Amino acid sequence: MVSFTNTILLLAQSIVVISHRGEHLQRPENTLPAFQEAIRVGADFIEVDVQTTADGKLVLSHDATVDRCTDGKGRVDSMTFDQIEALDAGIKKGPEYAGTRIPTFDQALDLARGKIGIYVDIKNASARDLVAHIGTTDRVVMYCKPTVCKEIQDLNPTLKVMPESTSVEHVKMLVDLLHPKVIAFGAADFKPEIIAVAKAAKALIYTDVMGKTDTPEGWQAAIDAGADGLQSDRPGPLVEWLRSKGYK
Repeated sequence: MVSFTNTILLLAQSIVVISHRGEHLQRPENTLPAFQEAIRVGADFIEVDVQTTADGKLVLSHDATVDRCTDGKGRVDSMTFDQIEALDAGIKKGPEYAGTRIPTFDQALDLARGKIGIYVDIKNASARDLVAHIGTTDRVVMYCKPTVCKEIQDLNPTLKVMPESTSVEHVKMLVDLLHPKVIAFGAADFKPEIIAVAKAAKALIYTDVMGKTDTPEGWQAAIDAGADGLQSDRPGPLVEWLRSKGYK
């Protein structure tokens, strides 16, 4: 016999887990090992940051330069793909990751296919190039400025674009312009009056829970406020906690 408590848990919403830069606290960020771990722990999406090299290749790097995460120096958009591929993107995280390379966007897509969704943070890449590489899939969400979101929709209406909220007026504009199925929220704009506009438009809400809010208390507060998806630096503990609460 199912108890009342269990019935409530079964009816609870399913919360999406977005693994920020893959599982990057223990592994090199935006690399295949980080993405593989996110898949292993049961995340729903990996968040990837896309940049374009000097010769037009799409690669993954949060920063505009390679200085912080690799053994090299320089701007991604000033380096050729061959120069990027020669860098060690793992050695700074630990000797066990020495030789890890900066992956291409295509490599991330290939790894994710059939296993996990991709949350694309467009840092420096054209809408046309991204759409050409992605093709048609419902397992990708594109985080971008409204103008880029509109361009992506015009190129491929099947792709989900995800603009970011900033105010009530801004979200109303996004709804009128894009009719988005999902809207991104950061800590600064995750406010009841803005959330209400997104909910009224029947858009999903994906919000960041990182730093001090990347805890069970922060996760629950975000869900209580209306979040449908949580972007976290701790995907493994988050997935386990959501399962324990009936959100998975």
